Amino acid sequence: MSKPNPTLGFIGIGLMGKPLTLRLLQHGFRVNVWNRSPDKLAPVIAAGAEACASIPELVRASDVVITCLSDTQAVEWALHHGILDHGAPDKLLIDLSSIDPNKTREFAALLHENCGMGWVDAPVSGGVSGAEQGTLAIMAGGHPDPIDIARRVLKPLYKQLTHMGPVGSGQTTKICNQMIVSCNMLVIAEMIALAKAAGVDAERIPEALAGGFADSKPLQIAGPEMALELFEPVKWRVKTLLKDLQMATELARQMGNSLPMSGLAAQLMQLHGSRGFLEQDPATLIKLYRKD
Repeated sequence: MSKPNPTLGFIGIGLMGKPLTLRLLQHGFRVNVWNRSPDKLAPVIAAGAEACASIPELVRASDVVITCLSDTQAVEWALHHGILDHGAPDKLLIDLSSIDPNKTREFAALLHENCGMGWVDAPVSGGVSGAEQGTLAIMAGGHPDPIDIARRVLKPLYKQLTHMGPVGSGQTTKICNQMIVSCNMLVIAEMIALAKAAGVDAERIPEALAGGFADSKPLQIAGPEMALELFEPVKWRVKTLLKDLQMATELARQMGNSLPMSGLAAQLMQLHGSRGFLEQDPATLIKLYRKD
């Protein structure tokens, strides 16, 4: 693909898709959009995006198709509802979703065999704030030439994009990322609950630990929210962390590895989700440890 300003097609205007699309528009890209719930398109249409009535229409009108969807099944659905049949060798798919690495390789092979279209798996880390500020970390898998296109197209979105290897490598790296994030969130909730019970001003703990070995972005963002029990607006969801932890345990099973910490985290996240918190912000994990 030699076009200096390729037309983009963005599928999935959700918590992450909306700010990502807005940044792409702000940086001069022409962006076609499609979403299962059309009402969510209003903010990006107001900013200049072109709404498409279907995935086939979007794929035909776009040089680079970007997917940002909830899970493996959602990406597979999009493939079979327009991308496979309307892709072309001169087009590229960039998947920002966090999905199964093995399925990613299957999807990429199927897409190439069906229409010659390339694939880059480029899951992101940094949350809604990182999407809004263009400071995401992107871990990418794919062949070098498509990766170069992804670097150029996604430039407004990231602080760093690291090529981790062939297709599927980005997804495996994202699983590693989520193992750390999930365990961190759980221990932050455990710690904040203990600090409050012991009479410490838990809201100030992130300030007190800033710059030390215990500091982290989850601590600085979620710590005060947990201490003050500020759970709205929802910036990401418990079900997302649970989904990624389940992929981690499945990958470990395939590799013959043990995951004692992440395995326990998956159980605790499942417990929390079963109590009605799947659609809630992970800051609600503090409720796992409250005495009341």
